[in-house]
Amino acid sequence: MLVQISDSELELMKIIWANGGTAFYAQIMAELEKTDRIWQKNTIMTFLSRLISKGFIKSHKMGRRNEYTALISEMDYQAVQTQNFLNKLYEGNAKGLIATMIQRDMLTPDDCEELKRFWEGKRDE
Repeated sequence: MLVQISDSELELMKIIWANGGTAFYAQIMAELEKTDRIWQKNTIMTFLSRLISKGFIKSHKMGRRNEYTALISEMDYQAVQTQNFLNKLYEGNAKGLIATMIQRDMLTPDDCEELKRFWEGKRDE
């Protein structure tokens, strides 16, 4: 089971995942600079260290640069977090989640049709 990561740690993971699962510190900084939030170098290094200790990434020194590589795929992380969410709020009942989304207009009819096509395609495999 994966340990929980903070929103800030997740933001760093999203940058690494978006970069094909590997990113240098400079690439991470460049992406963070595009946000409205001000990131300090020490803070980023702390978050990266935490992600290493939690087993989400590994670091590899390349000359004077650190390369960070994801050890957990984005899809695997999403699956675990979704299951945790389902268990916590819906006692593992995905139908309850979908019903809520439909009742609260969080899913459009087009979304439902797309999900139906996806479901039917998965069953044919």
